[in-house]
Amino acid sequence: MKMFNVNARLFALVMMAFCLLALAGCASFSPYSISEATLEKNLQQIVTDFDSAQLKSGSPLSLSLSKADITLGPDGRDVAVVNLQGKVALNALLTEIPVNFMLSVEGAPVYEAGEKAVYLRRLKLLDSRLESSLFSGDLKPVTDNIMRVVAQWLETVPVYRLDETNTAQRMFGAMPVDIRVAPGRLEFVMSE
Repeated sequence: MKMFNVNARLFALVMMAFCLLALAGCASFSPYSISEATLEKNLQQIVTDFDSAQLKSGSPLSLSLSKADITLGPDGRDVAVVNLQGKVALNALLTEIPVNFMLSVEGAPVYEAGEKAVYLRRLKLLDSRLESSLFSGDLKPVTDNIMRVVAQWLETVPVYRLDETNTAQRMFGAMPVDIRVAPGRLEFVMSE
């Protein structure tokens, strides 16, 4: 009987030590992360949904992305660099006036717990271009203004939202979590 009591105490001590180590490691351990590919896919879907809503509302503008490239944690910094290429078209008088665009912005990923969503904030315009076969000339002033509007729109649209139908994501949404930028991914971590 005495041997059982010693084994039970030893087991309890080992389990308590394990639990303390596990709790201490929670701040650095991230069981859930979001990849660059997932964010790129979500951004493509956001633009597709936006375009559909614009067309349904009768807007003559259409928007499509041919490329969405997101780089997380470049050079070890806590930022995301978003490079977009696509086409904006004005559909007027039975004709389409296409304009190709390229936009490159850098921003800080921010998790909004109340909305259970990740936004890009403090966006900085890195590069932008507009090209069309229908007009030429110096478009830099126009391009910069249009791209600033697009960059501001990006700040209001989440690049990722936790899926409430997914049990693991719903649990993360109920806990005090934050995100950390790591090379190639965003990691959910316990808030400090």
